[in-house]
Amino acid sequence: MPPVNVLSKADRVLELLADQGEMPIAGLIEALEEPRTSVYRLLESMQELGWVEPGGRRGQYRLGLKVFRLGAAVAQRFDERQAALPVMERLHEQTGETVFLCIRQGLEAVCIERIDGARVQILELRLGGRLPLHVGGAPRALLAFGGESLWDEYLFRSPLTTYTSKTLNTPELVRQSLAADVNAGIVISDEDVTPGIASIAAPVFNHTGTVCAALSLAGVSPVLLGDNQQRHESMVREAAAEVSRSLGYSS
Repeated sequence: MPPVNVLSKADRVLELLADQGEMPIAGLIEALEEPRTSVYRLLESMQELGWVEPGGRRGQYRLGLKVFRLGAAVAQRFDERQAALPVMERLHEQTGETVFLCIRQGLEAVCIERIDGARVQILELRLGGRLPLHVGGAPRALLAFGGESLWDEYLFRSPLTTYTSKTLNTPELVRQSLAADVNAGIVISDEDVTPGIASIAAPVFNHTGTVCAALSLAGVSPVLLGDNQQRHESMVREAAAEVSRSLGYSS
């Protein structure tokens, strides 16, 4: 494989292992669409560099510790993450649900911290993963509180991706929802990304009053939005407000 192609394939291996946890060599060969010998050589090189390591079972591979060390170093760059993590841990302990922290990069939301809940661990947005801004609690909070100029930029670009039958996928519907979100001061996402899953999100503001992140609580829809919905909303509001205050925001 040419050098650039090798880097591209190595990057693909890292993404696959990040998503799957562990994969057999046969699965990597199929995903990379490269000859078996080429994939073996690639994995040997990546293992020598510490990028991958043997998995728990024979013939399986997983991410190496070097990836963890580098990922931790990158995560430390985000002031939002450092300020939010203690608050997220407390919210997780109080609810048992999954807690996310997202920031906006361009016209996408990126998850920079995630604490898995006891009930549901398989959710769409993984650590380091991305979602468009019109779906999910945290992404939509970033869009809603980002201002109407951002709405215009986002809504009139390419067609809006549809994930489920509840995804709002027209500019008109999304704009109405965003206006309601701003008025309520909180975002409720109910099965618009994953069937059966809901989230409650609130914006995090920095010292300039600009939304810099969004914090969300996610879980099974009947649990999150059932009898305790108001309690969950209040907890998310206060958690996001606490992170905002720690970043120098004063309402």
